[in-house]
Amino acid sequence: MTVYKMFKIVQSSFVVMLISLGIGMTPVKAEIITPAEYVMIMDYESGDILYEKNADLAMKPASMAKLMTTYLLFEQLQNGSMRLEDKFIVSEKAYKKGGSRMFVEIGSQVSISDLLRGIIVQSGNDAAIVVAEGLAGTENAFAEEMTARAQALGMVNTVFGNSTGWPDDVTTTTARDLAILAKAMIQNHPEFYGIYAEKSFTYNNIKQPNRNPLLYTVDGADGLKTGHTNESGYGLVGSAELNGQRIILVINGLTSVKERKMESVRLMNLAFRTFKRFELLTADATVKDVPLWMGEEETVPLVSPVTHSRVMTRKSYNSMTTRVDYPEEIKAPVTKGQKIGQIFIKIDGVETAYPLVAGKDIGQLPLHKRIGAFFKFLIFGADAPQN
Repeated sequence: MTVYKMFKIVQSSFVVMLISLGIGMTPVKAEIITPAEYVMIMDYESGDILYEKNADLAMKPASMAKLMTTYLLFEQLQNGSMRLEDKFIVSEKAYKKGGSRMFVEIGSQVSISDLLRGIIVQSGNDAAIVVAEGLAGTENAFAEEMTARAQALGMVNTVFGNSTGWPDDVTTTTARDLAILAKAMIQNHPEFYGIYAEKSFTYNNIKQPNRNPLLYTVDGADGLKTGHTNESGYGLVGSAELNGQRIILVINGLTSVKERKMESVRLMNLAFRTFKRFELLTADATVKDVPLWMGEEETVPLVSPVTHSRVMTRKSYNSMTTRVDYPEEIKAPVTKGQKIGQIFIKIDGVETAYPLVAGKDIGQLPLHKRIGAFFKFLIFGADAPQN
């Protein structure tokens, strides 16, 4: 039994245990039927999971592993250790590697700029090995760095055995982990992310198209990477931004290029149609006016200090409920921004608390008016007018 199969059995058992206990699992937010074996649909800004299927089960990433190869190279470019015009030498191992290729020549020196496009656009296994050897000396050493970076990013169920995603007994990941990597890629390396949207690249007089079907059929699509091996099936990590909303999609385990194209396009378009960003709280907008004791004004407005929004279905938004909690006795003076209470917003059965603060400065009544208000309270009770 291979290491991968053993890991998959253990991982599957663990997930089944979590389901039986009812813990550790994110509730599914949409009912979607798809032939893909593994799926993750994530809202980029919030990280909210819009839909998932077998998202924590071990799977083979195939060429989607090259996302981490480019991520590590982007880091070197970002910190100034490398430049786009720097060159790496093509080894015999890189030159002879099969599968998708950039068609680099043995012993030649290739710029990082070209190698990036060779990996991202052409999915070149040869280019990925050139980068791995150029950065770490050997592909095995680079794979260890890939795994370490994955762990640092929170990809807790990912291990890399090579820089290409070539089938082995070590390399494994999950749909959730690949979504985490895609989010980190877009967020941390915006200056290089645009390469993922390039539709073709020519090297050594050989022009190859980008294999990502989203780039040609979905408005706002700008990444990321396809993958395929016999063991993994056909997969894709994709992203698109439309009307200020960005969606990250991970699918794997499909049976053909055609099915991958149809499902990725369908699921991305479905996500944009089904899920919209709704504003839950607007910064500085009054949520509730609450009684203020001994203040120059009888009430103080409670506001949210920041705007809160969330991507959800309209059905979830329409069924949302709220409740406001604040102290029975709030004494003046209060200062703008002073935390006073909180609002609880329940969506799909999950209640979240958000802080509420005073919307403005309100001073205390002068001494003679405080005395008058006190006696009014003794005579008329809590309903007594203060002024």
